[in-house]
Amino acid sequence: MDRLQSMRVFAKVVEQGSFARAAEAMEMSNTVVTRNIADLEAHLGTRLLNRTTRKLSLTETGRQYLERVRQILADIDDADAVASSSSRKASGTLRVYCHPGFGQYQLARLLPLYAATVPEVVLDVTLADHAVDIVEEGFDVGIFMGLQKFDASLIARRLATSNVVLCASPDYLARRGEPLTPVDVSSHDCLNFAFEQLRHSWPVTWENKRVDVPITPRVISNNISVLRQAAIAGMGIMVRSSLTLEDDLSSGRLVQLLKGHHLGRLEVSLVYPSRRLLSYKVRSFVDFMTAQFPRPESDPWLAQV
Repeated sequence: MDRLQSMRVFAKVVEQGSFARAAEAMEMSNTVVTRNIADLEAHLGTRLLNRTTRKLSLTETGRQYLERVRQILADIDDADAVASSSSRKASGTLRVYCHPGFGQYQLARLLPLYAATVPEVVLDVTLADHAVDIVEEGFDVGIFMGLQKFDASLIARRLATSNVVLCASPDYLARRGEPLTPVDVSSHDCLNFAFEQLRHSWPVTWENKRVDVPITPRVISNNISVLRQAAIAGMGIMVRSSLTLEDDLSSGRLVQLLKGHHLGRLEVSLVYPSRRLLSYKVRSFVDFMTAQFPRPESDPWLAQV
């Protein structure tokens, strides 16, 4: 008896709900399918399926066995895919969803590097901050940030952690002085996201203690580019996630304030439907992105400043 084949036949019979449909799906005869199930039950010394002329159902042992069989078959198929991926090329269209913040400031610079490794893959990238069901909307993989929600059944791998920090331009600080404590921020002009919970105060955290600092908004906008330009022009203090700050801090256009303080942390997660049977294009993207962020628990952007 080819036990692996019998296990595949057993799983397919349960999936299809009948011997005949399983035989058709696997391009086998009904006799071969029946014999595989009979041989498997004989080998195990127990009945896996209850059969009547109208109904097919799992026994209790069959239910337990099916769970293990599906895991075993998935592991075998996944191992085969890993082993053969080195000799096969990723191709086709890779549909990627990404949060706009990460997409504009990080993914945009990484995509050319990834594309160079997979010349036969067409990249179809969508940036949006509304709720996205990547399976329902046909995405192969998604990159989510912060409080964005996704289906718990999806596989999620954290790429990195981004701190939300305060910053301002050297010109502004020369005119108004640099705040040395969170309380000092209240006397400064603030450039604020159009979130109601941040409109009147900023929750600054330091040594695991939170202080709600009252603020005076100078500019309010729901667009990070508007606020960034205002900050560079010296209009006030801005709140930004570190992953959007790397170039501005390293160039000196903006200065991080109150180092050691932050307004929260945003996890960046790579999300995809299943780790089993990943297509070569999806596997190549997952492997590429995780290699770019080898320490997902840390903030790589502030560490480089």
